[in-house]
Amino acid sequence: MSAPGFWENQDAAAKVSTDHARTGKRLEQFRALEADVDDLDSLVEMAQEDAEIAAELAGQLDSIEARLETLEEQRLFSGRYDSGDALVTVNAGAGGTDAQDWAEMVLRMQMKWAEKRGFAVELLEVSDGEEAGIKSATFRAEGENAYGLYGAEKGVHRLVRLSPFDSANRRQTSFAGVEVSPIVEDAAEVQIDSDDLQVDTYRASGAGGQHVNKTDSAVRITHRPSGIVVQCQNERSQTQNRETAMKMLRSKLVALEEQRRLDEIAKEKGDAQDVNFGSQIRSYVLHPYSMVKDHRTDHEVGDTSRVLDGDLDGFIRAYLLKAAAGG
Repeated sequence: MSAPGFWENQDAAAKVSTDHARTGKRLEQFRALEADVDDLDSLVEMAQEDAEIAAELAGQLDSIEARLETLEEQRLFSGRYDSGDALVTVNAGAGGTDAQDWAEMVLRMQMKWAEKRGFAVELLEVSDGEEAGIKSATFRAEGENAYGLYGAEKGVHRLVRLSPFDSANRRQTSFAGVEVSPIVEDAAEVQIDSDDLQVDTYRASGAGGQHVNKTDSAVRITHRPSGIVVQCQNERSQTQNRETAMKMLRSKLVALEEQRRLDEIAKEKGDAQDVNFGSQIRSYVLHPYSMVKDHRTDHEVGDTSRVLDGDLDGFIRAYLLKAAAGG
């Protein structure tokens, strides 16, 4: 950073500066933890004779364990894009109105978890269902390791419950898919031929004041070679929505290429990879009993309302640990 001409390239300098700040913060956390661990021996000796110091020791141990867990989590992110922001898309699967309602519940759960984690969350697009819920929605999560963390949520989420949309109140199984892509700010990293794009405009719907439903500001872009479709209606102008949609498209193309790379590695290793829309990763059972179970790690939680309210830390950590061990 002190080299001559470092700040002449503002974009590159900003990236290095961000990496430097992130690494410096992590190093500072490690050194503080190391110092506190070194103090434990003397605290243990004094705690044997003083009850107040014994209580202080217990608090210090709890703090050290929590901070150590946070630092241990950092080492689980080794992917190229893991440390960056994430683009998260939720799609309703099989199950009609129940599935669209479930997709909205999954969207809320994912956004709630991001907010609890301290991420900045921006909802970019929502396609409402005919009767209830949503057909699809996309949001951006900004924060350290957002993409690496959300990788644990990628796949199909299955719900079993008594249907609130069935007059006979019968049990219904619904599905919602979660797609996750890394945010790629460097446009040069992804080459997109304009001839491969189909761009459509339409009127935005939903909350948004007088501007909504009066101009064709919303933008939908279809990338013909890959079949990827992105849309944005969150911005105030068609130009802004198009720019945001193009960023979303780049992110999804990067995720597609990254998945191809992982599939090729798995093929060479002889590992079977099932990461398409049919791969069910987690079940949420509300009837006849209450249980959320991750089928990849066997991690279970009985309090379904807590999970649906965004308490996903246990599931995500269990997945990351298993993935790291498998790698």
